[in-house]
This record gives sequence, structure tokens and C-alpha cells, in this order.
Amino acid sequence: MTETPLSSPLTWRDDGLPASRLYGDVYFSSDDGLAETEAVFLQGCGLTDAWRGRDRFVVGELGFGTGLNIAALLELWRRERPVGGRLHIFSIEVHPITAEEAARALSRWPQIADAARALIARWPGQAAGFHRVDLPEFGAVLDVAVMDARAALSGWSGAADAWFLDGFSPALNPAMWSDEVLALVAQRSAPGARAATFTVAGQVRRGLAAAGFTVEKKPGYGRKRERLEAFLPAGATSIPKPAPHVAVIGGGIAGASAARAVRALGGTATVFDPRGAGGGASGNPAALVTPRLDAGDGPAGRLYAQAFRRAVALYGETPEAIIARGVLQLEAKDKDASRFDRIAASPLFEPRTLSRLDGEAVAAAMGEAEAPGALKLEDALVIEPAPVLAAWCGEIVRAKVAGLEAVDGGWHLLGEDGAELTRADAVILAAGMGVPALHPQTSLQPVRGQASFTDALPAPVAAAFGGYVIPTRDGLLFGATHDRDAGDEAVRAEDDARNLANLATRAPRLAERLAGTPLRARAAIRATTADRLPTAGAAGDGLYLLTGMGSRGFCAAPLLAEHIAALICDAPSPLPHDLAASVAPGRFEARGR
Repeated sequence: MTETPLSSPLTWRDDGLPASRLYGDVYFSSDDGLAETEAVFLQGCGLTDAWRGRDRFVVGELGFGTGLNIAALLELWRRERPVGGRLHIFSIEVHPITAEEAARALSRWPQIADAARALIARWPGQAAGFHRVDLPEFGAVLDVAVMDARAALSGWSGAADAWFLDGFSPALNPAMWSDEVLALVAQRSAPGARAATFTVAGQVRRGLAAAGFTVEKKPGYGRKRERLEAFLPAGATSIPKPAPHVAVIGGGIAGASAARAVRALGGTATVFDPRGAGGGASGNPAALVTPRLDAGDGPAGRLYAQAFRRAVALYGETPEAIIARGVLQLEAKDKDASRFDRIAASPLFEPRTLSRLDGEAVAAAMGEAEAPGALKLEDALVIEPAPVLAAWCGEIVRAKVAGLEAVDGGWHLLGEDGAELTRADAVILAAGMGVPALHPQTSLQPVRGQASFTDALPAPVAAAFGGYVIPTRDGLLFGATHDRDAGDEAVRAEDDARNLANLATRAPRLAERLAGTPLRARAAIRATTADRLPTAGAAGDGLYLLTGMGSRGFCAAPLLAEHIAALICDAPSPLPHDLAASVAPGRFEARGR
């Protein structure tokens, strides 16, 4: 055996095959793992006939492992995909390996090298939760749930047309093959779904049959005499729907994220905003991308950890927008030291991306005489909003939408003069505090924030402390005020003074250097909700809300927009059910019942 770090779930056998350190089983056949994948899973699920004529096809998998099955599937899909077809893959892995380990395992098959390279370049992380991976060159999206199978299947919103049941041996890993898991597989299947597996163990046959599958033994591959194929009863043939046209109201990061997400799933999107891109709270010269830091694994902590991962990945696709990487979250209260210790050890974040710094290290980084301890977020970003908004919004219709009129199969958007601006299959309201004017049932609280900035000095390091100081392209930005129930966007000199005084509590040397320096400022109104969680989801037939993100829109909007786009396009959502419920527009009414 070749030694690997004890943190790794695998070890390498003398014949070069990866084996599970935890289950004592190999990841794939010693005869030829790729040939086994093609025989057992691709042919066993009837691919490519199963997706012929389909505009969307969904594959589920128990046991992501080295990614071998998915790489083989991607290569087949690229060769045989229907015109315009989109592939969605959902896979589960409780003990993820690293990209380096996957690259070593997959290097033995040059025939899937392109797919392997694409997967490894965007390899899903090891943090607990759902991870979304875009594979646009293959017309595919991959969601990997890093958690046990029962939790993953319970949380997933999709319905698979085919299942690769590829956990380790039932004798060695019985939890993966329990009756409860197989029943959940059936519940997360489309009518006529097919499933395939290498095992013919009695408990698996009985579990699939009890879940409603018809199960058949088939000739096995290599030294395995038999394998299983299973299928559910077919339903009515679905008629492909035309790609939806979606109107997005709001040109900030919420609206931009919504437009990008809809187009990524094959729809068209038109953004409306009378002030253009970034006219509201998203228009500062720099923006901080950090998660809400909760010391626990409750819905808010899990939501923001997942949203943060997704936002960092998507902003990375517009590298010219990234100003800086790495942010210091300074201790502001006595309890923050122990709280940050717990967060640094949280499984919700990638290993080694959160670290604790003592006051001496923080002071050195900030150029101060002294400083409190901090939590360093290695992956956190400072971005320039303008390039992101331009790339994601596309051309914006600079018109105010004054009214919405529901019509059969869609919506009419009306201008201030009552004339029709456009017709759309669906509407996403992403205009912050402008949402209640179009959907009065939405309850939001305005919070006025004024940020101050200058080109006279550079920021030594991005830091947050209740306030924040971050670099811009030419200097630094700091602030911001936080005035609830204020709706005035006029800039106030006294608010610059408040920002400077707040900065002085954590960076007195920097504040002293800024004293007397001419400052520019920008005020905007942020929208918040009663529970301080965003609102994202359906608010009626063809009407969707994406608002209430407060000061964390650049973190939360990209993921939540993908959730809404999935609802519109009838695609699997990246959000688990409980997190989707935590931000649903009707959650307050549901709690009151």
C-alpha cells in the first residue's frame, strides 16, 4: 500500500488502485473500472436511448468517489446529447477525496481525459453541504452533496431519470443500501426512471422492489457473475416546454444574478431598471463578499456557507472584477474569540480556509500598533461590482416598471404611462425596497447605509468589524452607516464623520491618516426582513421574489438566483429543501398558522 495522509478516506494499493481506508473496498474494478462503468451504469440505465428527444435529463448517483462514473457519463453525453439538451447530475459523497487524488485515479483512462480534466479543474470541495459545479463545455451541471445519503436525498429537489447506485459493497457499507435510502431514491425519481448497480445482494433487490422498482438480474462485468437493472413504471410522455422568457426587475446584484442564472438554464432574461446597472445598493466602487458567520450548523449558517462557496466560484469566472482575496473578521465582542474558534473548526467551510490570528498578527497586517484577534477568511473576496453587473445583466431596459398584469400563461409589464413594456412567462422582482410597490404583500424594512471612499490612501488589508475597510481599484472604501427605517439617499457629511469615528475604533492609525482627507460618499437603501434572512422563491403563478438580503447581497444573491431559476425552468435546485423553506416568501405566514 502507498501511504496517504490520514485525513484522506483512501489509500493506494500496490496495483495502483485506490481503496477505501474506511470500508476496505476498492473504488472501481481491478479488471477495468471504466469498462465496468460503461457496462453496469451507462448501458444498464439504457443510455443513450433514455435521453433521446429530451431537452433536460437528470442523473442521480449514490457514491461520487473518484468521479469515474460522471466523467464517463459526460463523455457519452457530449457525443450523443440531443440538440439543445441539458444534463443535470446529482451525486452524493460522505467522504470526499481531493482533486489531486481524483486526477491520479482517473489518469489511467485517456479516453475520458477531457471530462476528467474538466471535473478536476472544478472539483467540488470537502465542506459539508451541497456543491454546484458548472460544466458548460458539456452542457451539464453537477451538484454534489457532501453528507450521508439519507440527508442528501431528503434535501434534494430533483427527480432523476436514471440512477447509478455505486456505493461500496452492501456488506461493508450497509447504510448506503438501507430500505430508507432506496425508498428515497424512488421518491426522487421521475416516472419511468431506471436504476443500475453492480450488486445483486438480496437486501438491495428487496429494497428496490419494496420502493416500487421492477428488478432484473443481468450478466455481470468481469469476475462479477450478475448485476441489477431496475425501473419504475412509465408515466405520460412529457411535452418539451419552450425556453421561458423571464423579466427581471432590478439592475443590482440580485437582478444581475437572476439574469445570469436564467440564461445558464437555457431561458432568456430581460433586466429592467430605470437607473441602469448598480444604480442602487450594488453601485459602490468595491463590495465585500463574506458569509454570515454563525457558530453552529443551523439553517442560516448552512445557507450562507453554501452561498459563499457558490459566490466565490462564480465571481472567479470574471477575474477582472476581483480586487483582493482574503478578509480579516476582527473580534468585536468578548464572546467573539470563542465563537470564532468554533467557526474556524466548522465542517461547513473548506479545510484550511478559516484560520485564527492573534492581535499581534492582525496589527502587523493592518499597520496598527495593536489590534484584536481575528478570523481570517482566506477565500473571501473584495470585488469591483461594475464588471460583474455588466457581464451578468446584459443590456438593461432603462424603464420603470410601474405595474404587473397577470395574463394567461404569463405577465404583462406596464410602464408609468400604463403602456405595455413587455410580456414575459415569468417575472423576478429583484429591486430591493422597490419590490413592495409591485408586490404589496412583501414586508421589508429599509436600512440606509452611507459608505465613504477616497483615492488618497490604499487599504492595507480588507477587514470587517461591524464596519469595514476594503480596497478599491484606486484607494479604499470604509463604512457603512446602518440607519433603519431611513429612505433618504442624499449624502451627509456627518455620516462620513461617523464612518471615520467607527474606523478609528479598530484602525486608529489609518483613521488619523484619513483625517482631513477629502472624501467621497455614496448612500443607498438596503432591504431587510424580520428574520434577517433573504427572501427567494415563488410568490404566485409565474411571480418570484429575490430581495431582503441586507448587506450580504453579493454573497447570497448568486446561489438564491439559481434556486429561483431552477423553479422557473423546472430544473433541480441547488438548495436543499429546508434551506429553500427558510427563505421562501410565505415563511412568515406559515409560521403564524
